[in-house]
Amino acid sequence: MNQQTLSMRLEQVAAHVPQGARLADIGSDHGYLPAALLLRGAISGGVIGEVALTPWHAAQRTVGENGLQEKLSVRLADGLAAIEPGDAIDAISLCGMGGETIRDILASGQARLSGRERLILQPNGGEQPLRRWLMENGYRILAEALLQENRFYYEIIVAERTGPVTYTEQELYFGPLQMQARSPAFLAKWQRLLTLKHKALQGLPHNKTARIAQQAEWIKQLLNPTL
Repeated sequence: MNQQTLSMRLEQVAAHVPQGARLADIGSDHGYLPAALLLRGAISGGVIGEVALTPWHAAQRTVGENGLQEKLSVRLADGLAAIEPGDAIDAISLCGMGGETIRDILASGQARLSGRERLILQPNGGEQPLRRWLMENGYRILAEALLQENRFYYEIIVAERTGPVTYTEQELYFGPLQMQARSPAFLAKWQRLLTLKHKALQGLPHNKTARIAQQAEWIKQLLNPTL
């Protein structure tokens, strides 16, 4: 993966960035996603935010080697603090970190959000609490994707603030649009997780199994809706 060729995961993220957007990529690592989009003419510019020095330097190198300094600002900042009022950001991507971490970044940086941005989120686990935060803050899930790459399943959640929205507990757990689409990758992921839930139930004392048993029941109903 480099600024010319993105991973399958980041290509899926890139597909949901609006044409011509000004993108803030938070936790960008090497800055490959915004650099690739800018080189393709898919975005007009934006911001790369990094909280750690090593990836900040890596992103600076990517931007410098491709002559993108005029259109991409690389900033050392914590979460959405990388976004300044004059940046005119209309899309924010947060990829490759836990769902709870993404949730906490959004929650602590709410003052930096205008409410008009599209959020393109790729959590590594913790999708349920992230979806709950989106729901509780008036963000509707517009698109969801799930892919398998290098033995891992990755979910992408695209949301915009539209006002009050309500999802059921199962929709928060599985993803409301994923439940409708029932893609082969989605069903394979949950079949695998059902097996893991059953193993976990066998190894836990009875008083610790209620939540996992509930989740296992939801998964069984998902996989076999006629039961």
